Amino acid sequence: MSDNNQPILKVENIHVHYGSIHAIKGISFEVHEGEIVTLIGANGAGKSTTLNTISCLLHPTSGSISFLGETLAKIQPHKVVEKGLAQVPEGRRVFAQMTVQENLEMGAYTQTNAQDNAEELEKVFALFPRLQERRKQIAGTLSGGEQQMLAMGRALMSRPKLLMLDEPSMGLAPILVEQIFDIIADLHKTGATILLVEQNAQMALSIASRGYVLETGRIVTTGTGQELLSSPAIKKAYLGG
Repeated sequence: MSDNNQPILKVENIHVHYGSIHAIKGISFEVHEGEIVTLIGANGAGKSTTLNTISCLLHPTSGSISFLGETLAKIQPHKVVEKGLAQVPEGRRVFAQMTVQENLEMGAYTQTNAQDNAEELEKVFALFPRLQERRKQIAGTLSGGEQQMLAMGRALMSRPKLLMLDEPSMGLAPILVEQIFDIIADLHKTGATILLVEQNAQMALSIASRGYVLETGRIVTTGTGQELLSSPAIKKAYLGG
């Protein structure tokens, strides 16, 4: 973890509206370099809305978001990627008609050094051997788990300083959920900084440095992953205990 006390991402008192719906009600949190921070909460708590606001796909009605000390106000989403912030969207959203390798190469569109991109591709293949085996396969024909790996690999191709994962385990069989979380933990070991949104609170908290619990657009609890895992209230609400 960085000794620098400046967080890599700082979200301060943001409010987000969808038309007349007040989806996010004044949340604040931060992510420091080298951490896995998770946002957990029930469906509709505002987790994905938070990530989409950080990515500038949505704009807060008030409050501020800063990344690497720079404010992310009214920036185009592709400029956010250029700054080093990559999001793996909920539902994977791979380019279904393109091959695995073409999808990965699309992830590097903000990077202009061909040599670096080739090296990054090899790193992604080392992390996801399945993608290397399927590099010529059309992405739409991959299984759900393979598509999730591809979406993560594609985001890594932009060499992000912060990787945001939106519900990576959604719709996957339990054995694949474990695999995806093992990969997230491996990424973390290589120094990646990760902001994870996940309905599977047990898995998310088991690998998280810190967690924030969202309920109807507000942060109601925060703590280390282990503190939240052992909290009776969290067990009751989210861990089926």
